[in-house]
Amino acid sequence: MATKSLQIDIISDVMCPWCIVGYRRLEQALSQFEDIDVSLQWHPFELNPAMGPDGQHLGEHIAEKYGSTPEQSAQNRQRLTQMGADLGFEFNFSDSSRIYNTLLAHQLLYWAAESGKQTELKLALFTSYFTEQKNPDDIEVLIEAATKVGLDAVEARAVLTDKRFETAVKEEEQLWISRGIQAVPAIVFNQQYLVSGAQEPATIAELITKLTTDAE
Repeated sequence: MATKSLQIDIISDVMCPWCIVGYRRLEQALSQFEDIDVSLQWHPFELNPAMGPDGQHLGEHIAEKYGSTPEQSAQNRQRLTQMGADLGFEFNFSDSSRIYNTLLAHQLLYWAAESGKQTELKLALFTSYFTEQKNPDDIEVLIEAATKVGLDAVEARAVLTDKRFETAVKEEEQLWISRGIQAVPAIVFNQQYLVSGAQEPATIAELITKLTTDAE
């Protein structure tokens, strides 16, 4: 039987905890299918494009943006930490956690796609930020993540300093916004079916089954 193909586009931000939760759930769903050839690409979305170079205290930011009380924020972090643990991902939120601008990170990810290392780099950046509490707006942090997945440090530094992909990243962000993407994660299957948020593996698997069956 011929291998079925599935194109998956994930619009996501490194700052978004639900994006790594959503990806891990997607992985669980895909593990149920052995005969599918998956093509996966990540696309940029900035949750906080106006964020300054020093970032902002996470609790303060959540309170300003969503009106959450410190107690609600702590409960949400605890819930995410448990959810991450269940999926094999470590969130290490603390009272000093900060949120940052991610435009540079998206430029590095854009470049990594050329080498087929985009997913590896994205996962490394999730770990760097959420697990190790490092600043993804820091060039040295980004280069460290790049080298961990086998990308060239000198070329990574050049990409980040000359900002050769900045315009392309911003244009792609606007493209997805123009298509109605207002929150992430947003996962598009075969350029046609949108799954918003970090859905359960069973929900995703059901859609994959429908798509691959309809394609026969």
